[in-house]
Amino acid sequence: MNEKTEELRDIFTDVTDGEETITESQEDTRGSLEKDEQTDEERLESVVAQMRERYEFETSLSDDDLIAVAKAFYDDQSDEDIADDHGMDPETVFEARMALHLVGEDDADEVDLVAIRNRDEDDETLAAEYDVSAAEIRRFRRIAAAQDESRAANDRYRDEFDSILADADLSAQMATDVREDGLEDATEGMETNVDF
Repeated sequence: MNEKTEELRDIFTDVTDGEETITESQEDTRGSLEKDEQTDEERLESVVAQMRERYEFETSLSDDDLIAVAKAFYDDQSDEDIADDHGMDPETVFEARMALHLVGEDDADEVDLVAIRNRDEDDETLAAEYDVSAAEIRRFRRIAAAQDESRAANDRYRDEFDSILADADLSAQMATDVREDGLEDATEGMETNVDF
């Protein structure tokens, strides 16, 4: 060894408390779409608990009910369908979705939320201007507030719901596709015309 290599070796052994080599054992593991050891249900419970603590949202719904709303939202169910399935009213479902930052693409597709968000006029004035009811203006403002809250958190909670609920569907679909493809490959070219 030359002098520089000796110096580097000495520095290394000093820093590593005298260990000559540092290696980490490697393990051959099979791939998985899972992000960690928690189940999807545990991850959902964790997200809802974090949101309830951070935003202190007031709802009569339990964490289990909120999780049920989130799951149904990702199954493309309407607020009315979710309400019917879970014994709630649609307004409670809507408020639960907003509390969970679960804003759908069609929640406010007929109005410019940015324009409403920055207006100081009362609901009745905006309702007359936009030719909708005051209740709809209140709903649009609630949607805008949920979007603002979500953006302030860098959409962290919405992304987590996407990861758990959208990826769960993707994972199940991919597993099904792999099984079907494997079966197709295994049976390719086999005689299937069999008389009984």
